[in-house]
Amino acid sequence: MSVAGGLRYEVEDRVPAPVALGLGLQLAAMGINGVVLIPTIVFQAGSADELVLWAVFASVLACGATTILQGRRVGRMGAGYALPHVSSAIFIAVCAEALIQGGPGLLATLVVLSALAQAAFSARLSLLHRVLTPVVTGTVVMLLPVTVMPILFGMLNELPPGAPVPAAPLSAAVTIVAILGIALRTRGTLRLWAPAIGILAGSVTGAAFGIYDTGLVADARWIGFPAGGLPALDIGFGAAFWGLLPAFLFVALVGTTKSVAVAVAAQRMSWRRPRAVDYRAVQRAVAAKGAGNLLAGLVGTMPNTLNANAVAAIEVTGVAARRVGVAAGLVFFVLAFVPKALALILAIPGAVVAASLAVIMATLFTVGMREVARSIGSNPRNGLIAGVSFWTGVGCEFDMIFPAFFAEFAGGLLSSGLTTGGLVALLLTALTARRKRRLRGTLDMAELPRLREFIQAFSARHGLAPVLDRLEAASEEALLTLLESREAAKEADEAGGTPDDARRELLLTAREEDDEAVLEFRVGAAGSDELNLQDRLAWLEADTPAADVEQEISLRLLRHLASSVRHRQFHDVDILTLRVSAVPERESRP
Repeated sequence: MSVAGGLRYEVEDRVPAPVALGLGLQLAAMGINGVVLIPTIVFQAGSADELVLWAVFASVLACGATTILQGRRVGRMGAGYALPHVSSAIFIAVCAEALIQGGPGLLATLVVLSALAQAAFSARLSLLHRVLTPVVTGTVVMLLPVTVMPILFGMLNELPPGAPVPAAPLSAAVTIVAILGIALRTRGTLRLWAPAIGILAGSVTGAAFGIYDTGLVADARWIGFPAGGLPALDIGFGAAFWGLLPAFLFVALVGTTKSVAVAVAAQRMSWRRPRAVDYRAVQRAVAAKGAGNLLAGLVGTMPNTLNANAVAAIEVTGVAARRVGVAAGLVFFVLAFVPKALALILAIPGAVVAASLAVIMATLFTVGMREVARSIGSNPRNGLIAGVSFWTGVGCEFDMIFPAFFAEFAGGLLSSGLTTGGLVALLLTALTARRKRRLRGTLDMAELPRLREFIQAFSARHGLAPVLDRLEAASEEALLTLLESREAAKEADEAGGTPDDARRELLLTAREEDDEAVLEFRVGAAGSDELNLQDRLAWLEADTPAADVEQEISLRLLRHLASSVRHRQFHDVDILTLRVSAVPERESRP
């Protein structure tokens, strides 16, 4: 189904309650495996089997509460879209290591701190794109399965006492064959259910060998919550804490980037009429994720994240209404207090769980590869950065690079392959970054002479004299357009309470990239009612007249002068990016 032509309900539409509940059940069912099985693996791998039931209960509860928050939106938390949450697979390795080194108290402390970091990331989301380039995030994502796979391979060999030896390999093989068979040979809705079907097939095989824990299901109550309680935060801040904190923060940063991608994709799928991405909603999505992970840490479980399958569900069902997301959160919330239902999943043999997640981790590795491959296309040096960083991380993870030194250096900080590889990627990327010319001023036409001088100096430095007139004209029209836009949103701007000097601060950066001059205007954010300039340009292309004739003229000139115009609105800053061809018009014509 094509969403553009078949979206039945937009995000703001009111869906009938029965439809919302039915689709909410489907969204919850698509994510329940991740919500339950991932914390099961983490706590089993972390030698905390006695806390598995509590961790799963807490995970389902936290995911349900965060999913509701995403749909309802409270202040600056919650995207206002149908964005269900599941346990975060990228945290498996670091959470298991925290349990091994310090127990549930250390895990809770690290999860709480990573949640606070995500809240800080949401507030300064406009700066993240400068730090986490595709080559950095791609390399880190490739390293995540490297740290998790040894845990999963160990679980493949786990068997209950007295169980036949073929039980584990056969159950795992059936799981993998079923998942791959459906994923590779089918299309449409059925592919979304490939992991669930594979787990079901593997569990049936395990039950035939007697390794499905039916006793756990029989003993579980229908209503209630498991034994356990809130963990006491470990505030001793010992060597284990300092050794794991950078890895947690690094994974939280990468996870934030992935959540941004999911939130952006959800926006693009949730409207009939194409519109520019509202990064203020993305900021609220990340803030809600931070709040959900703060709750997860306080109740003693692992972090959660946005479920990318929700975007695929919109494509299939044609329903993007936020009420569906709220309904999915309510389903999770109720399910947390039904131990019998959770026990059905917890009783699945470890080999089956490990086999299903191994397939997911393999897919995650290819996601990282694609990001790196795309970055190599624009800059071949990125391939060298990714290769050196990845293999440095692998070597440190398995103690193959000066283990005696790295085990002691900085409290063992660099013994984590994820941390080491990520830091190397960041360092090498920083060394190869192109310098930008900058101009600081205020959003005022009085800055026009300084702006012209800046553009002239930039053009002379980069040999862009043949297109100087076009660059000057584009920058002037951008300044004028931003000013006119602010005047149109003046009342909303004042209602937002933002100081006037902060709203009028201007930072202009210029760089040359791929035969284009890239001009980026950063100004203090205006009111929430300010329309996006990309959307206004799209309306002009659709011959929709603008309310302000002068502004329409400026927009048409800007569209003519720049090869692309991108307007990103954040709570703290607006970013208008122009790309102007560095090739003179006579040479660019066929």
